[in-house]
Amino acid sequence: MSALEWFAHKPLGDGIFWIQERFYESSNRANIWLVRGSQRDVVIDAGLGLRSLPDYLRAAGLLAPADGAGPRPLIAVATHVHFDHSGGLQHFEEVAVHSAEAAALLRGDNYEAVTWLSEREVSRQPRPGWRARQFRVPPVRPTRLLQEGDVISLGDRQLTVMHMPGHSRGSICLHDKDRKILFSGDVVYDGSLIDWLPYSRISDYVASCRRLMELVDRGLVEKVLPGHFNIFGAERLYWLASNYISQAGVCHKVSTCAMKSIASIVLHITNSRSAS
Repeated sequence: MSALEWFAHKPLGDGIFWIQERFYESSNRANIWLVRGSQRDVVIDAGLGLRSLPDYLRAAGLLAPADGAGPRPLIAVATHVHFDHSGGLQHFEEVAVHSAEAAALLRGDNYEAVTWLSEREVSRQPRPGWRARQFRVPPVRPTRLLQEGDVISLGDRQLTVMHMPGHSRGSICLHDKDRKILFSGDVVYDGSLIDWLPYSRISDYVASCRRLMELVDRGLVEKVLPGHFNIFGAERLYWLASNYISQAGVCHKVSTCAMKSIASIVLHITNSRSAS
């Protein structure tokens, strides 16, 4: 299967494209965002990597040429290193990730990447003989380590890094302040927020949700482009963040601790089998 078949995209206007992996039919399927600037383009998250995303972008004509020969520079930014967001980073020459998860990406740590892909989630094989149990996030050397407050400049638009741990220790959002757009990764999406994975931390998640509510209170976000599911607005963002905080009590912490233990065991078993 070619990259052109594997992916599909939808233009949202203002240089933003929503990209998905057509045959990865799972709630884990991550949204991929292409944001075009006047001087460079950025891909926010990269999917599983079963087909080359840069190949798709070129074949679909989504990489506008720079002044002169060749396309503008392209950088892939991972909102975090979980497998559904980071598997495709291997196909990019420039890769950025928060420093807290850079080592995990560099060593191909599929425990921290929470890799657990099943056959039933992939409706068409990306290539003959492919098997889900063989899937691994390969080691990738980041070319840029991100920190809170860093700015990714695309020329005519700037994306500010907001370190928002909780879902994972290196989770980030990217904030286009001028357009009041938040690329939220898995920090927040319109669904049940996951805080029971390795390196998840409820206290961090509560603090991050408070920051999200503050963005709404200050009128700094009008549209959220999340890591999963559909786009939503500021009112929904505020509700999702406040709802998480209201539920993060003692009972939630106890049940989450149990779920985290089970997830840890399953991931260790799954990845030891994959490695053998």
